[in-house]
Amino acid sequence: MATSTQMREGGSAPLSRSAFRRSRGDGPFRYASTGAGILLLVIMAAIAVFLIARAIPALQANTASFLTELTWNANASEPKFGIGALAFGTVLSSFLALIIATPIAIGVALFISHYAPRRLASFLGYIIDLLAAVPSVVYGLWGIIFLVPFMRGPSQFLNDYFGWIPIFGGDQVVGRSMLVGSLVLAIMILPIIAAISREVFLQAPKMQEEAALALGATRWEMIRMAVLPFGRPGVISAAMLGLGRAMGETIAVALIFPATFTISYEILSANGNSIAANIANGFGEANDIGRGALIASGLVLFVITLLVNMAARWVISRRKEYARVAA
Repeated sequence: MATSTQMREGGSAPLSRSAFRRSRGDGPFRYASTGAGILLLVIMAAIAVFLIARAIPALQANTASFLTELTWNANASEPKFGIGALAFGTVLSSFLALIIATPIAIGVALFISHYAPRRLASFLGYIIDLLAAVPSVVYGLWGIIFLVPFMRGPSQFLNDYFGWIPIFGGDQVVGRSMLVGSLVLAIMILPIIAAISREVFLQAPKMQEEAALALGATRWEMIRMAVLPFGRPGVISAAMLGLGRAMGETIAVALIFPATFTISYEILSANGNSIAANIANGFGEANDIGRGALIASGLVLFVITLLVNMAARWVISRRKEYARVAA
């Protein structure tokens, strides 16, 4: 017979009816969340298996080293292709975009969360969220129509006065360069990093902020001592999410990158390509071996993205107090 209380197993203290109902709901929720996690792992494993299965025939037909070859001629009767230049361009452009976007995004997030008046902060927050929803093809068209001609002057200035720095060197400065592509990627990932960092900074403990101000700290000192340490895991996670978006971006970089297969640190010259852009440019005209080669390059991008995320989790876990906040 049901009563207002239910006895725990082993004769321990009774549970109230509401507590008993909550305890009954814990089991299904635990099973559902565990199943969701397992399903995610199964999907990732299925993607990896698909990529490997479709890439093996092309890799077997390849007459060059897939990891070090700089040319891409996968549709020839004797296929010869490699991922070296594409992987280099993908990593270089993505990290340049991350270096450009992250400080600006953190500044925007701090201004919205701790400096701007409430109405202005709400308006800027909506604008940041809208920028994150703009299709990538729009950024690509804006970059090729406006940014490429606009950046010729600044690129020439960097080459003339800072050409002694290897990344700004080169004998010829062009509009469609690695620098312009990285700028477009930085603009694309900036709203993502800013939006996540803003939400993390807003969760900083108010008591710690008020205590720092009460002890005579300025607003910047309060942010440096109370907000930034608390938000560091969130900022790292946001940056890694933006880095993954930059690595996998296709249309924007396909419109801007000069699509060359060279390894060069000169970001102002006609050097630059990425795995995603090469897939977009070559998939429509590829034969069976060519499509397999492009899928193999996609597998490399999959592995690079996975390693980047694992490295981010390792960086966070090095500091236990930050790991607890991020969990």
